[in-house]
This record gives sequence, structure tokens and C-alpha cells, in this order.
Amino acid sequence: MEPTATSFFELTAARRGHFQLESGHHSELWFDLDALFAAPRRIEPFVNQLAESLRRYNVAAVCGPLLGGAFLAQLLAPALEVQFCFTERAMPRDTSGLFRARYVLPAGFRASVRDQPVAIVDDVMSAGSALRGTYAELQTHGATIVVAGALMVLGDTGAAFFAKRKVAVEAVVRESYSLWLPSDCPLCADGTPIENVAT
Repeated sequence: MEPTATSFFELTAARRGHFQLESGHHSELWFDLDALFAAPRRIEPFVNQLAESLRRYNVAAVCGPLLGGAFLAQLLAPALEVQFCFTERAMPRDTSGLFRARYVLPAGFRASVRDQPVAIVDDVMSAGSALRGTYAELQTHGATIVVAGALMVLGDTGAAFFAKRKVAVEAVVRESYSLWLPSDCPLCADGTPIENVAT
């Protein structure tokens, strides 16, 4: 299978509606990615291409947020012959506002990432909430994040965050994506019921 946006969409269950994302933004498109890694051979061309893109950064570890990012990192680590690690989401009680999710690196990984160049990865990045949280967490433990990678980057919100911090962004495919602040959301203005997909 040729790694294209169309072939990636065929591997996911996309839904249209009105969605509140983990970042706090609203969107009209949501991808159910739970089954994406159920048959690893189906996504192998995407994983292989991302591995080739990441190889030139000479990282010592690849880290992904649970769930999808961690599964991806676990597939990439042996291909790159580097260490694997993951972060876990911790949502605050108050989820209002943007980028409220934190991501925590388990204690067993903390010493091994200190002073090491690390790649952070996720299956899909739109606003980049999970990767932003992973980036912040790894920095607190002394890691140097040199590249953020994804099988698909939707829009430019997440990529712009990393570009401002001089962290390279690698994607197998990129696609345009509508993402709104709650105050600017046309679906809210129309009274369309919203589904919170961050929970």
C-alpha cells in the first residue's frame, strides 16, 4: 500500500460532526484510531517511511503518548535500534481552556532519557496536545527533543508549535484540517450538539 492521505483514511474510521478535542479546540472531523495498530502489517508502509525520516536525527530514544503514540513508538524503536518509552495522560478535574492535559513519564524511564536526544511521535497530530504534553514532560527530565513525528499531520497548529521551538516535524502524510477555538466555532454558533472525544 502506498502511504498517502487516502490510504491512511482507509485504515481509520473517520466521523463528521461536532467534536471537542483533547486540546480544547473544536473540529468537524474525528478519527477513531483505536484499531489502527490491530494489524501492524497494514500500517507497515507508513511506519517504515516515518522510521526512514527519523533515522537522520540520530536519536537515542523514541517516546510516544499512550495510546496510539506509544504503539507507534514501540514499532519505531527496533527499526531505529533505539530505546522505547511512553508517557501517560493525566487530565485535571477542570478541563476548560486549551491544552489542559498533562503527560507523565513513568519513573522507570526518567534516568535513561536524561541528556539524551529523543524523538516524540504520535499516530496523528492536529493541535498536538499529546505531543506538547510529552515534550514538556521529557524536558523536565533533562531530555532534548530533536524531532516530532506522526503518521499524519492535520493542519498546521501542532506543527507551528514545534517549529517555534526549533523542533523538526516529520510526517508521512499531511492534510488540511479545520480547527477552531470554542469562541470561534461555527458549529457552536449553529447550535450543533458537541461530543467530547477527549474523555
